[in-house]
Amino acid sequence: MAEPKWLKDMNADEYLKEDFDAKGKSKYTVDGIDKYDPDWLDKAAKKVNAAEGDDYVKLDAGLLTVNQLNWMLRNTIGEMTFVDDNNQFLWYNRPTDPNKKMLAKRTPDQVGDTMKAVHPDVRDVIPDAKKVVHALRTKQDGHDDVYMPVPTGNLKKLVLHYYKRVEDDNGNYAGIYEWVQDLYPLVKYFCEITGQKLVVDDDATTGATYRRNSDPDAVSGASTKAAAAKEEKHEEAEKPDTITGASQH
Repeated sequence: MAEPKWLKDMNADEYLKEDFDAKGKSKYTVDGIDKYDPDWLDKAAKKVNAAEGDDYVKLDAGLLTVNQLNWMLRNTIGEMTFVDDNNQFLWYNRPTDPNKKMLAKRTPDQVGDTMKAVHPDVRDVIPDAKKVVHALRTKQDGHDDVYMPVPTGNLKKLVLHYYKRVEDDNGNYAGIYEWVQDLYPLVKYFCEITGQKLVVDDDATTGATYRRNSDPDAVSGASTKAAAAKEEKHEEAEKPDTITGASQH
């Protein structure tokens, strides 16, 4: 992924200390259950008598049932996950369509796993993930979020991993919320509604990995119905592969 400079400059001796085995204990850690148990969710929920189904949950600005929360989150735009301050993966908004190809694949049996377990041990995935976690845990250089676009070499796909530091009411680190979304459909819609279009900036010093294998004439955002129809026809012919794989936290 494309890292911002402040993240690249972090001290590896510090961020590599992040415990991705989740050996510690959070305020809300459920003890006595194997983190790698594929039935962790059901067992942990039973142990703490968790609300479920039509049980009401009082939020800071609303009152919803567990079912209503699930329905809303499963239909929210983008893929979301939450990892607590002990580096334990606790939740993701499972798609309503079980056959949907996720940009950052997650499965129900992974809930409860450690950060080490949900990240493939290939290339520099784990060190890079530790860097992001440590940066947000320590609020590196004052940053409380990280934008990480995935270089696809495709001007019609901009998959963004957005990581946000989550704090409790006292400002203490409580974990990380991640949002993953292909931004292109949103930008395309913006162009259609406002009558603008996207063009390649020949003077730009960024974006080379996206422009390298793309046809600039084919990626201009549609500002008219005719342009939109032409663009959709091009997309159908191109059929780009969907990005999949574990998200980095």
